[in-house]
Amino acid sequence: MDALLRITAEALDDTTVRALVRHVTHSGAGGIVTFEGIVRDTSRGKRVRYLEYDAYPEMATQEMAVIAAEIERRWPTARVAIAHRIGRLEIGERSVVVAVACPHRAEAFDACRYAIDTLKATVPIWKKEIAEDGEEWIENHA
Repeated sequence: MDALLRITAEALDDTTVRALVRHVTHSGAGGIVTFEGIVRDTSRGKRVRYLEYDAYPEMATQEMAVIAAEIERRWPTARVAIAHRIGRLEIGERSVVVAVACPHRAEAFDACRYAIDTLKATVPIWKKEIAEDGEEWIENHA
């Protein structure tokens, strides 16, 4: 497995996104799909000021590796890269980036969707929303 998996306090800027795409690019890749999760200003009817993410980085990275291994099993020619932010994130910042390359677009889309959906359901990353009327840890942020 040649997956690139990161938990980072550093911004997921355009340079980071390009690095993830470069990592998954290979000569057999006919399609590369990226997903970028962006901090939005409203959630569950509340006006959000900012988010805070926390994680147990070693365990989170291990769980990301499980996702990458399953992608490799289900889509053997796929390459995957995942980066997730921790710390305080402002409105408009990227919280997560997933890049997947496969020979065909359908499998690239499927593998990318599998990666982000599974990450949100299984990886120990916790999100706190700081809204205008208070703050709350969000249990199910899938």
